[in-house]
Amino acid sequence: MSNSSRATAVRRARIAVLAALVALVAALTAQSARADLPVVYNFPTALAAGTFAPNADPAGSNDWSCRPSAAHPRPVVLVHGTVENKRINWGALSPLLKNNGWCVFALNYGEHLPGPFKGLSSIPDSAIELAGFVDRVLSATGAREVDIVGHSQGGMMPRWYLKFDPTAPARVHTLVGLAPSNHGTTLLGLSTLGRFIPGVSGILSAGAPALEDQRAGSWMNRTLDAGGDTIAGVDYTVIASIYDEVVTPYTNAFLRGATNITLQSGCIVNFTEHLGIAYDRRALRMTLNALDPANARTPPCVPTLAGVGG
Repeated sequence: MSNSSRATAVRRARIAVLAALVALVAALTAQSARADLPVVYNFPTALAAGTFAPNADPAGSNDWSCRPSAAHPRPVVLVHGTVENKRINWGALSPLLKNNGWCVFALNYGEHLPGPFKGLSSIPDSAIELAGFVDRVLSATGAREVDIVGHSQGGMMPRWYLKFDPTAPARVHTLVGLAPSNHGTTLLGLSTLGRFIPGVSGILSAGAPALEDQRAGSWMNRTLDAGGDTIAGVDYTVIASIYDEVVTPYTNAFLRGATNITLQSGCIVNFTEHLGIAYDRRALRMTLNALDPANARTPPCVPTLAGVGG
């Protein structure tokens, strides 16, 4: 073999080795990028984290470069509940959705009083905030519609957006409510929040429009329910717990024209209630099923404790 041929062979070997190394690095990088985010099914842990960092994004959320896939073409917007915030509410569902291929976005809204707890403004005012956030998500992702998942007030307030914003029904495909306050609650239910979340008793004493709005029989409730519970063209799912101590009675969560699910149906060892439902494996599997019914799986049934999730 001539010197020229030998040099050519060496160069080709080096190129082949380099190409193999590049491919290996790319594969390792892709594998690292696909590593699942941790999902912590524990409400007290999230409550502590969100109280001290209320504006922190839940893991997996608010990646404004995310582009929806063919498998999950609609971004999911997460809407927290009363006297909560995005970090308190979505420490489990946000990374779970991201791990399963969705683009996920979460907002804080209703900052009527200073402090870490949100969702205190009037329902109409909060619906305006939600409308702006949905528009931002659609603009950033290029999607035509979003799906919305909300807890407590966050499952009910989007109904005001859907009913009174004429552009909303074309922007929302699915609304999933976890223990939503759809038909209001009793004063006993609202006062229960003060026993479970430190600092909330002061908020209840100071007053906040969202609290009055969610009282059963309020002007807001009567206005929202007039003419029917749902809007044509939008899919609704409600997941409620028989142990709900905040939305009382728990059947006030259910909507005519929706898929209404009782969390304990078929699982008597589940004791999850209002605050823990966003951290309950069974409830979150039901949520994923509602967002992607073509790939629905049987929700797990495991023993759970009130106020924790699991």
